Amino acid sequence: MSRIIIIEDNELNARMADKLLSRAGHEVIIAQDGELGLNVALSDQPDLILIDLGLPDIDGQTIIGMLRMEDTLIGVPIVAFTAWPQETAFEMAQAYGCDGIITKPINTRTFADEIKSYMDRSQQPTPGDPA
Repeated sequence: MSRIIIIEDNELNARMADKLLSRAGHEVIIAQDGELGLNVALSDQPDLILIDLGLPDIDGQTIIGMLRMEDTLIGVPIVAFTAWPQETAFEMAQAYGCDGIITKPINTRTFADEIKSYMDRSQQPTPGDPA
């Protein structure tokens, strides 16, 4: 079972993502703001972090930067979860250091598979790494 942290201030979006991921067999932890999300990520060692870029307390770029500086989170995929138009979201996610994006509203048929694909990619060895 994979542990996924959802950092999302919109309760409806967080609950929908939680429901879909729990059904797919994942353990889900929801943090409703950036500060809580950062603390949970550091204490609960997630397999993936799904983060809204427009949080009320700390902007997504700042939180992602803080997460990327933590040794315990090296290799953990961080996926932007945003309602921005896809092209804008993609550019923001790249600039912020995300591993990818999932746009809102959630496509309930593909959401769990999209999350799984990000986790699968993070577990593949990179060239030069011992297998």
